[in-house]
Amino acid sequence: MASSSQIACASPPSSDPSWENDVFLSFRGVDTRKGITVDIHDRLTRRGVNTFLDEQNLRVGDAISPTLLKAIKESRFAIVVLSKNYASSTWCLEELREICECMKDHNRILPLFYHVDPTDVRYQKNSFGDAFIKHENSRRHKSKKMKQWRDALKKVAGFSGWNTQDYKTHKQLVDVIVEFICSIVVPDAIESTGDFEAFEVTKQAMYEIMKASTDDDVTAIGVYGMGGVGKTTMVKHVAAHARKSGIFDHVIMGVVSQNPDLKRIQDTLAELLGFELHEGTEIGRAARLSKEIKRRNKILIILDDIWERMELSDIGIPSYKELRKCKSKVLLTTRIRNVCHAMKCQEKINLTTLSEEDSWTLFVRNAGRSFESTNFEDVARRVAGECCGLPIALIAVARALGDKDLVEWKRAAQRLEKSHTANPEDYGEASKCIKLSYDYLKDEDYKSYFLLCCLFPEDFEIEIEDLFKYAIGKGLFRDADTIEEARDEADSVATHLKHCCLLLDGENNKFVRMHDVVRDTAIQIAQSEDGHGFLVKAGCGLKDWPRRLHEGYSAISLMANCIAKLPEKLGFWNWGSKVVGEGDETNAGFDEVTSLSNLRVLEVCIPDAECIPKDVEFNPNWVKFNICIGRDDKMKATDQYAHNSIFLKIDTISNLPDWFCNAVMTIAGSLQWRGCQRLIECFMEYEHGRLHGLKHLSVYGDYDHELMSVLTWVPKEPVFENLEELRLIGVDCRELCVGELPPGSLFNLKLLEVNCYNWGINVLLPSTLLQRLPNLEELNCCGMEEIEYVFGYGALFEPKHSKLRKIKLSRLPTVRSICNAPAPPAMFQNLEWLFIDYCHLRGSLFTSDVAQCLFQLKYIDIRYCPLLERIVEVSNKKIILPNLEELALFLLDMICYESATFDIECPSLERLCVFGCPKFLASYSDFHSRKEIELNSMGFRYPGSSQETRRNSYWSSISRRKQGQLNWF
Repeated sequence: MASSSQIACASPPSSDPSWENDVFLSFRGVDTRKGITVDIHDRLTRRGVNTFLDEQNLRVGDAISPTLLKAIKESRFAIVVLSKNYASSTWCLEELREICECMKDHNRILPLFYHVDPTDVRYQKNSFGDAFIKHENSRRHKSKKMKQWRDALKKVAGFSGWNTQDYKTHKQLVDVIVEFICSIVVPDAIESTGDFEAFEVTKQAMYEIMKASTDDDVTAIGVYGMGGVGKTTMVKHVAAHARKSGIFDHVIMGVVSQNPDLKRIQDTLAELLGFELHEGTEIGRAARLSKEIKRRNKILIILDDIWERMELSDIGIPSYKELRKCKSKVLLTTRIRNVCHAMKCQEKINLTTLSEEDSWTLFVRNAGRSFESTNFEDVARRVAGECCGLPIALIAVARALGDKDLVEWKRAAQRLEKSHTANPEDYGEASKCIKLSYDYLKDEDYKSYFLLCCLFPEDFEIEIEDLFKYAIGKGLFRDADTIEEARDEADSVATHLKHCCLLLDGENNKFVRMHDVVRDTAIQIAQSEDGHGFLVKAGCGLKDWPRRLHEGYSAISLMANCIAKLPEKLGFWNWGSKVVGEGDETNAGFDEVTSLSNLRVLEVCIPDAECIPKDVEFNPNWVKFNICIGRDDKMKATDQYAHNSIFLKIDTISNLPDWFCNAVMTIAGSLQWRGCQRLIECFMEYEHGRLHGLKHLSVYGDYDHELMSVLTWVPKEPVFENLEELRLIGVDCRELCVGELPPGSLFNLKLLEVNCYNWGINVLLPSTLLQRLPNLEELNCCGMEEIEYVFGYGALFEPKHSKLRKIKLSRLPTVRSICNAPAPPAMFQNLEWLFIDYCHLRGSLFTSDVAQCLFQLKYIDIRYCPLLERIVEVSNKKIILPNLEELALFLLDMICYESATFDIECPSLERLCVFGCPKFLASYSDFHSRKEIELNSMGFRYPGSSQETRRNSYWSSISRRKQGQLNWF
């Protein structure tokens, strides 16, 4: 529906008890009585809207009957159905004249242009003009009366309303009319949906918003009220209904907060409008957003939690004048009424706290119990009264006390009545109520976990994994035997805090949020209680370190500020463990949040090594840390592992201060190094007593060097004995290992991932290196341009046992075979998972001797290996793969299977997929499976046998599989 200023002037639902009818229907019976008019009447009546529809026998002669005149005067709104023959009826014209006369002071007339053009009505053309010609020729009506009828039609045609040309179906039009009327005259239609329940003050505010939303003269609407009163929740529900009823076509919402993040707001608004902003500057992004908004009509732009006047053009919101042209509006929420004035809101709507009775209703509903005695109810009412009608406090306290006995309720009432106001200027009453909810948390771990959330800025999407790291650093969840048990317990605590309304749901189940009022209370608690002592300056726009850093704080949060470097003198580093977190990198290229004193976690992102002080007064003693030196978009500052991690984007570690290397490198568990020219540098650091704690090492480089060359430097002792995972990404190197590392080197390595452009030799793992890797479980090799063999075996090395469980080989264009010689049967005895794609393997994948030892193999997936002929070489031996469950073969031109000459039994096979393998003639019965096989055989050649044709068919099938059109496994 188009906006209509007349509705905006209507009275609130209960302001005038004299209304007998909510809606009066004016219509031409011959055109619409048995059609749209009766549909509107019936639908509105079922929704509880008192709708007047006259009886045909009331219409006698030209004069309006007293019954109809009374009905018009006692109706709040009139829907005038202007149909083709409407003006032919002098009764309808007289009725319309009376409607305009009775409602001229309130402008409550809603026209429906039913298969007529509004200009025909306004200027009496076509059927309307013909009708007036007949009236004039009849000479039954005085010219004064005729002029009144014409004026009434002209007036009504100037109002915005509904036009059948704007809707595809009759039902859609009726739906829009009914929803709009219900939103105006029956606020309950939008007030109680899901967990949201509107009370008297909420109903009044919602009604005023709906009025303003349909007023052509109102472009900016301001809703103000104290924190926690429910402004955001209310405007979301009103906006949803406004869109549903057709007042707006789009509803977009951005959270502003005390320190607006323009980029985040712009991205959010753009995403809700269905496009992305790729412009590099704020001005460019704002211009694009403004253009997109002006391209659309009827947009409701909600700006939540504004604290001071701001230029909407900085975000990309057009001026009010431009918004008016495209029938769009701005709806903002704030705690400060003056902000509404500063933002030039034409309507300022105050959402106050609940009445005593409504507070009690909300309180009882969230307590989830009945009160057995009058005495118990009196105590509960005392507790509810102390919440001062603030919904967030009522809900939090009710849920905290819901299952407690009368004694606990009495204690709670006494504590609330005696507690001091935490912040008398704003929401002190809410603070002491929220403090009570905090006091009723199960144990100290719950309380500490809750307080950690206040370290983040307002309206921050807090990642639960980050909270978990901080909690571990603080020493929480010590009863858990494993890290996974601790993580599960932390997740349980987060869920409990949300149920207590102390935390809110985040954008998905990996995040939580904290209400501003709750956050303020948490900060006050953390500042005052022993063992906490937080200093929180997150998102305050700081450009330098606070002056009041002293030994009393257990946590200092400086997240989302503009601090560009660490202090020159770091005497406080000796205070032990710290919590440092990321902030907003758009401000200064890096961000930091520091918690000093007695915590155990350091998390910091520093632009380069030059920002680290050269000297400190005392060496730090961190237990957990996550350090990023040199931001890189391709790398994450936080590591996926629970132990200490470092990310470096520097050429050499030798540039780092000694105190830092001694404090960090000696106990680091994970190192990501982008820019490392030689792995030798890591070996040298190891020999110097550093990096001994490494379990995960990732090296990223684009240099022409020998990665593990021991010809230029030979370690005296074993290196990286405890290393479990080694990733070499993008390293252009000549050889993986020249010479021999001392025995014991890389002894515990479990995962080796190599993704390099050039290797320099034709064997990925020569025997000299392979014999140093007895515990290798997983090998991932990709993009090796000169590799002919994956494993190399010599006469002096034949492993008797191997732990290798998983092999992935991808895009190896020159590889000929997995092994350069007959592989020892024991080499693959524990292999469970094999994936190969885009490799030029020749002949057979396995010899028959090796195949007889593949006892644990469960999964084989081979794709686009055009020269591979067989999985197992032909022999007279019977091959049994007892545990193979899945076999997938894609686009293998030469792969063949002839059951008459070759026998492989797979008794556990469950899924078989053959695609683009014209020579593979096996059927599911050839595998002798004891299970029912899910067979998807596509063993045919596509028209045109070119590689490109088959490749395109293959990727097309992959796409269809992702879309759910194919189910291969």
